[in-house]
Amino acid sequence: MEKLTVTSPCFEDGGLIPIEYTGYGADRSPELLLNGLSKEAVSIAVIMNDMSHPIPEYNHWVIWNIPALNVIPGDIPHGVKVEAWSQTVQGIGYGKNCYRGPKPPFNWSHMYRFNVYVLDCFLDLPVRSRKKVLLKAMESHILQQAALTGHFR
Repeated sequence: MEKLTVTSPCFEDGGLIPIEYTGYGADRSPELLLNGLSKEAVSIAVIMNDMSHPIPEYNHWVIWNIPALNVIPGDIPHGVKVEAWSQTVQGIGYGKNCYRGPKPPFNWSHMYRFNVYVLDCFLDLPVRSRKKVLLKAMESHILQQAALTGHFR
């Protein structure tokens, strides 16, 4: 199977996440580009974690049932359902059904990871699902996965 890579035109892997994609800015989700997407791909899930938070891998974004696209557009609207894609659901991350960008306290520098999972199906999960439920549901359906990291201070 071809290796999946994920990049973003918004920031380089390991680079600084611009303020507009953070809780101090417009809190917009960044555009994600997938290279090497499997021909068997049915859907995509993304989980964004704060890798520097005292709670291990504190979750900022949980979204699943994104159609198998090479480009996940940025600025996905807040809310449970994503109108452009009828099956796409944003679960609970950072206490909300939406992307919640980096917002570390006290000017601390935190590392964030966008984990992208390519799946062989669509998932039927409650809209109040969190990362743990999504990870369990994906277990036997992951075709590919890749990650993009960035930091914010």
